[in-house]
Amino acid sequence: MIYAVIMAGGKGERFWPLSSETRPKQLLPLTSDKSMLNVTIDRVGQYIPLERVVVVAGANIARAILDGCHQLGPQNLLIEPIGRNTCLAIGYAAIHLQKRDPEAIMVVLSADHLIEPVGKMVEVIKAGVKLATEDNHLITIGIVPTRAETGYGYIELGDEQWQVDGVTVCRVAAFKEKPRPVAAQQYYHDRKHLWNSGMFIWSAKAILNAMLYCQPETHALLQEYAGHIGTADEEKAREKLYNEAEPISIDYAVLEEADNVLTLKGDFLWDDVGSWLSLQRFKPTDRDNNVIVGRAVTLDTFESTIYNAGDGLIAAAGLADTVIAKVGDVVLVANKTQLNQMKELLAKIAADEDLKKYL
Repeated sequence: MIYAVIMAGGKGERFWPLSSETRPKQLLPLTSDKSMLNVTIDRVGQYIPLERVVVVAGANIARAILDGCHQLGPQNLLIEPIGRNTCLAIGYAAIHLQKRDPEAIMVVLSADHLIEPVGKMVEVIKAGVKLATEDNHLITIGIVPTRAETGYGYIELGDEQWQVDGVTVCRVAAFKEKPRPVAAQQYYHDRKHLWNSGMFIWSAKAILNAMLYCQPETHALLQEYAGHIGTADEEKAREKLYNEAEPISIDYAVLEEADNVLTLKGDFLWDDVGSWLSLQRFKPTDRDNNVIVGRAVTLDTFESTIYNAGDGLIAAAGLADTVIAKVGDVVLVANKTQLNQMKELLAKIAADEDLKKYL
């Protein structure tokens, strides 16, 4: 049977101060009046029943997920004691699903993506499920680039391409890291590269077999843990698994090494809503191309994003390419070109005992 595996880990640090460890990006209503996780669950529900939806999330936000996503119950959650990147999260889900259903097909999705129209995405997923059911391929979904984006990884397409139910299937030549601007321009224009969306389709058996060859240590730990699922020792075994497994992404750990990877060409609107800069792509702008959410007044201010989550006022004058975000007792003011330093900024705050409470 087909199962949706929604990856809901991550802190969403690039949306600080709106996001926090206990209320990360996926629990925020960034693209609509619903949290991004709720939007994802609603989207998935159009082709996979709720009883076959699994959300992989950290223990620190499990309660918040259940409180904010009333359609979910504890049976829908797979709790990670600590975050250890996507290889372990996917392996953890695969082990549970294989025990539940040896023929399980996994549709792996992120909790915090913007996707429109849903119907086009469903067509691509159905083609991927068909391929994954017929063979042991590892299926990725690549997105046709709409700009020279330096913030995404890319998939380089091989020469072999064919159609499955109207969806283009391609061999993967290589996975490319986030490029510099010149390379991003090349990828955008050469029609040989797709954005790596982080959405995958495969059988639980296929991804675990791939881990056996590409990440044997992690595979061995997963198999050891599998023997304790449903026993009194499960929690202790899970702690051991997460303490000992290597924290590495599924792309680096498996997909770059495996020889059975295909990609489906997704020709639909997709955005990972990765940072404050993302808002300018889907929020309305004023005549000076400013994105304004909440109460704010501007004068001679251009190409800026102003987000006021409180009852007060933000007044901005003489600014350009600036992000101002006011949430509770915290105000972020940053030039758009410096937003890639958010991690360093938060680390500096975390190092100060008096300031840690603002994270």
